[in-house]
Amino acid sequence: MSLGHSLRLIMAPPHRAGRPFIIAGAAFMVLGGLILGAWAFWLGLFFASFCLFFFRDPVRVAPSRPGLVLAPADGKVVSVGPAVPPAELGLGAANRWRVGIFLSVVDVHVNRVPADGRVTRIAYRHGAYLNASLDKASEDNERNAIALRLPDGRDMAVVQIAGLIARRIIGDIREGQDVQAGERFGIIRFGSRTDVYLPDGVRPLVAEGQTMIGGETVIAELAPGRAPASQAPANPI
Repeated sequence: MSLGHSLRLIMAPPHRAGRPFIIAGAAFMVLGGLILGAWAFWLGLFFASFCLFFFRDPVRVAPSRPGLVLAPADGKVVSVGPAVPPAELGLGAANRWRVGIFLSVVDVHVNRVPADGRVTRIAYRHGAYLNASLDKASEDNERNAIALRLPDGRDMAVVQIAGLIARRIIGDIREGQDVQAGERFGIIRFGSRTDVYLPDGVRPLVAEGQTMIGGETVIAELAPGRAPASQAPANPI
């Protein structure tokens, strides 16, 4: 990665969800500095600068080739294996491939649509705030689950999961909306996880430990048509 690219990433304009935090930090920096002294100025400057960095929303260019599943978030792949989609989405009880991506506080937290399709269901479930890098976080943590119907009729899901210090999941799409791969659909504040449940018969092309770039990294290719249920995974890769 070039120095110019790194600077553009760091200096990207913030997502709208971060504006209240940035403004509050800047206000505390000015007013606190005048009233309370230098320590308040530096504290406000640090907080505002951190929020500018955390909520950065860089431009991403999705691959133009159709039939790809893209990473829905920046971060590290912490889980690749079979799992049942969240029950609240109504996608059945059969295993399908799941790719789990952990977002640390230094990753871009804007989430992006993994594939072209239509949003058929959005279901928010309250829960715990376990470390999002743990597999049990997918089951126990607070989450926002989204089902997508692909153009060929198959279904997949993407799930925003709150982390240890995350306390707000923001979604910007609605049921019935047509979406495109790479399009922004929300953000999770301050550390989190995003899971993708692939359609039946589709295998992931990534492995644990890989670093993802949301809206750009290809995590799977969609095979044409509908795969039989017997192709659902029984064991991890």
